[in-house]
Amino acid sequence: MAPRGDNQPSKIVWDTKDPHGMGALVLRYFESLLIKAFSKQTIQSRNCTLHSFTVWLEARGITQPREVTEPILESYQRYLIRYRKPNEKPLTISTIHNRMTSIRALFRWMMKSRLLLSNPAADLELPRMDKRLPRQILSTQEAETILQIPDLNKPQGIRDRAILETLYATGIRRMEVNNLKIHDVNMNRGTVMIRLGKGRKDRMIPIGERALAWIDKYLLEVRPTLVFEPDDGTLFLRLSGSPMGVKRVSEIVSAYVKLGGIKEGSCHMFRHTMATLMLEGGADIRYIQHMLGHSNLETTEVYTQVSMRKLKEVYDSTHPAAKLKPLETETKEPEKKDEKRMTAEELLSILAAEEQEEKEEDEENPGKEKKR
Repeated sequence: MAPRGDNQPSKIVWDTKDPHGMGALVLRYFESLLIKAFSKQTIQSRNCTLHSFTVWLEARGITQPREVTEPILESYQRYLIRYRKPNEKPLTISTIHNRMTSIRALFRWMMKSRLLLSNPAADLELPRMDKRLPRQILSTQEAETILQIPDLNKPQGIRDRAILETLYATGIRRMEVNNLKIHDVNMNRGTVMIRLGKGRKDRMIPIGERALAWIDKYLLEVRPTLVFEPDDGTLFLRLSGSPMGVKRVSEIVSAYVKLGGIKEGSCHMFRHTMATLMLEGGADIRYIQHMLGHSNLETTEVYTQVSMRKLKEVYDSTHPAAKLKPLETETKEPEKKDEKRMTAEELLSILAAEEQEEKEEDEENPGKEKKR
């Protein structure tokens, strides 16, 4: 019979009585991640994953890392395949892959820290990730329909329109729109600075004139009525004056998508849409990768070492939310002969995997934020 899922406690308490036991060593591992400046979200996710793994081991009488073998890890991977969540659905391949990757990283750290003589996860074969394309992509008309739904007679309507326009124009992640500060938006240059995006990397990207106009309207007419001192400069605020929170951003966007009667979806739908529309408009994938904040996984070098001027030209000529004036004939930059180029299908597959990660993150943390 397949195992059933249990809700994780809101705060995980590790057993640290044995300094050589799994609990104590996992906490030391988290300390090393903090020193390396891993994000809070990454550490929290690995905390849940490794706690579940440790509980599974303890149920089989295994409390010491040195007792873990490759067959035991393979047995745990089979357990995850049979696992059923409270809604009776199995874990996705990407979830299983991510959990086993976290476990493999833990044992790799133990080896480097000389806490183990051998690494039981060194030769562990992880499930192959499916390459799926995004299921939800808006046409230009569908996007425009959703953008026009917010009630502009209400303060939250103007704020929500600015959020929707920002997502559509830039394709940034919900976490990134939630973390935007006022000074990150440069009205004169038509750019947005994304600070500490995924992978803790900064990037500057262009943003369309219409989105800038709605942000400006929100800043002039709405935000001054919401903010209270001390003002930390967060761009988008709740009506209570506090920062939005990623789940609230998702809930707001999902509500407008549903009201539009088009498709079910949220912030990632606009991310998919931005990438697809620019691809269809003829943009080189390197520029779209820079917009999305993706790195070349084949080398340590970022694919998209492109100038902001050139990126702005490509953006203006390929994204419907940018300038209405078409760009003159584009001058192509020379390509490196040995550079491996990502295909459009691979790019969209990465976006689909990102969306699945967000859904699983929300399922593991089901608490909802109800204030506007």
